[in-house]
Amino acid sequence: MGWAERAADRSPVVHRSRSRSIQQTRGIVDAARRLIAVKGSSFTTQELVKEAGVAMQTFYRHFTGKDQLLLAVIEDVVAESAVRFEEAARAIPDPLSRLRYYLTTTVDGLFEDIGWSRFVTSEHWRLRERFPKEIADADQPFTDLIERELRAAQDAGLLPPSDVGRDAEMVARVVMSVFHHYAFAHGRWSPQDIGDYLWEFCLGGISRADNPRLTATTVAPAASAGLETGGHPAEEQQNTTP
Repeated sequence: MGWAERAADRSPVVHRSRSRSIQQTRGIVDAARRLIAVKGSSFTTQELVKEAGVAMQTFYRHFTGKDQLLLAVIEDVVAESAVRFEEAARAIPDPLSRLRYYLTTTVDGLFEDIGWSRFVTSEHWRLRERFPKEIADADQPFTDLIERELRAAQDAGLLPPSDVGRDAEMVARVVMSVFHHYAFAHGRWSPQDIGDYLWEFCLGGISRADNPRLTATTVAPAASAGLETGGHPAEEQQNTTP
């Protein structure tokens, strides 16, 4: 269930129809999104209920507080974005090209409305500390979108076998980190440059191209080993020199 259905199920007004309850929660979240576009997250609950045209008690029937409302807004935005990306990419023939579209479009969207992007970034991190499971659930549609394309790419022989779910989660985290960083940092690169580099970076990981993990040592250097055993690294190195 989405946030609207979950909020409706929490409502104690048993005689109200479920569809009416969902309609009210939809109206409250839509009102919050309009206020966020103007004021960020600094709006008050009084301003919210006025914008939504509901009583304060109606708001509290559906949400236990402002944080729960902001969680619903973030979940709403992520889910809408995932659906919009997938629909826009239907005509793209192969899964890797679709995946590239998702990643680069996310970065492009960052600069279309920098105020909204900064709201998502700041509230995402603040709410993650308090509601880690809820934020993880809100992010899941984007991760699922990535996972579907990775799985399709592997099935088509475009990528080597791997833990698709873990790869999708890692790619999603990298994309979100880039989004969050550039929401506030003014770099010297254009959105296209950032998106292209992000794609190349992620593609290198999921394709395992020239994977350094295969040759990188996992053994501690001799100096560290000597310190750990109480020995003398300099002497040990001298003794092993041909």
